[in-house]
Amino acid sequence: MTNFEPQYPQQSQGYPPPQQPGYQQSGYPQQPYGPPQPGYQQPGYGPPYGQPRPTNTMAILALIFAFVFAPLGVVFGFIARGQIARTHEEGNGLALAGIIVGLVFTAILVLYIIFAIIFIGAAVDTVNDIEFDFPTPT
Repeated sequence: MTNFEPQYPQQSQGYPPPQQPGYQQSGYPQQPYGPPQPGYQQPGYGPPYGQPRPTNTMAILALIFAFVFAPLGVVFGFIARGQIARTHEEGNGLALAGIIVGLVFTAILVLYIIFAIIFIGAAVDTVNDIEFDFPTPT
């Protein structure tokens, strides 16, 4: 007999195959027999290996709107960070970048408006100070 595989007695159907000795380490919990049930997960753990967590949509919108309409990017960034804290989704860095870029662009926009008002005011004041001497026809 040249078969080196261990011979097991016949098992009745419905039982798992016997475990080989020496593979179980003491102190560690055994995995349950069979595939995991879909939709069920042990509490306190992240998603199973190989399944990435979804990225928060508001975080993506925060970064996009930080360049398009900066104040809205700031608002979306703060909303996204609150949602991420509750749902543990990905995208915290995107939301933070949306807040920072949105604040910088908003500050630049406010400074631009202030300088435009000052420039227009100075131009109007200069035009009012000019005396026009129209030559009279002779």
